[in-house]
Amino acid sequence: MSQWSSIKANRLLAVLLGIGWKLKRQTGSHRTLSKDSWPDFLFAFHDNDEIGPKMLARIAKHTGVTPKDL
Repeated sequence: MSQWSSIKANRLLAVLLGIGWKLKRQTGSHRTLSKDSWPDFLFAFHDNDEIGPKMLARIAKHTGVTPKDL
């Protein structure tokens, strides 16, 4: 069983902003987030999109978010 569960995109974005990511720019639903010593991350989800466990695991590799953060 995965340690990740599904989450809404707007909730995930709030978590990312809470752990230090900042909104660098936005074009439509595509948001570029930045954080010191990390490469920029493109967050391309609509607010009500459901993000599943596999995608959350991929996002975690690029952002450092953990299941405890959610």
